[in-house]
Amino acid sequence: MDENIMSSAQACKEWGIDDSALRKRVNQFPPGTIRKFGKTWVVTSEGMCRVFGEKRRNGK
Repeated sequence: MDENIMSSAQACKEWGIDDSALRKRVNQFPPGTIRKFGKTWVVTSEGMCRVFGEKRRNGK
């Protein structure tokens, strides 16, 4: 399993955002950094950083 690929739920938790924020910005992800499998969005760390910036550290 590649540590740079994660479910949208995991990504939202790590970035400290609501899952609806991710869904609203799906079209802003660079090509190849987000994909839908069934009902689940799968994203890369690169895509998350491009759209939402760096991960929050310790709730900041």
